Amino acid sequence: MKKRPPLLVAIVGGSGSGKTWLAKRLKRELRGNAAHLSLDHFYRDRSDLSPNRRARLNFDTPACIDWKTFHRVLSAALRSRSIRLPSYDFKTHCRLSRQVAFTPKPIVLVEGLWLLRPPFLRRLFAFAVFLDCPIRKRLRRRLDRDLHSRGRSPVSVRAQFWKTVQPMHKKFVQPQRRRADLIASGDCGEREVEKIAATLRSLRTIASDRG
Repeated sequence: MKKRPPLLVAIVGGSGSGKTWLAKRLKRELRGNAAHLSLDHFYRDRSDLSPNRRARLNFDTPACIDWKTFHRVLSAALRSRSIRLPSYDFKTHCRLSRQVAFTPKPIVLVEGLWLLRPPFLRRLFAFAVFLDCPIRKRLRRRLDRDLHSRGRSPVSVRAQFWKTVQPMHKKFVQPQRRRADLIASGDCGEREVEKIAATLRSLRTIASDRG
């Protein structure tokens, strides 16, 4: 019997909405049957620009993503092929020389800001979750993340949030809500995680049965 391709699941929402948390919790709930992939690996390399010019770029638009490489990785995942991912340094806005090995599982949980925008990507996903989270909570979470892991100052994080993050959220992220199969709260708890995991198991079983 021909092996069924992995089930690709999009987890979409604004910066600080809880995408990474949900992907990790679902991966744990699915007990070895899921792999986790983040769009964050695929920001364009900006090493050709000076640090000052990099600092002035808008990193909150879909144009900052290397969509060609991302599509190649998703296509390989759908063929159950292992592939190496680029590594990106958010402090310098440059790609690192090392790469990360990625091996697909029966369910591939893909998280990112703009996964449901490009039509050529949208049709690859069998299921999509959109995380709806209040502005203030997203800002608070972004502050916590950027201060501890990206070497930012509170002033710079807040300035970027109100200057580009939130305006770009309204323009590019929020409209994807209508394309999702499920709208979940940015504060979803264990019970909701279990329900989503059950849905994905069911979809995977249906897909296998059809094979």
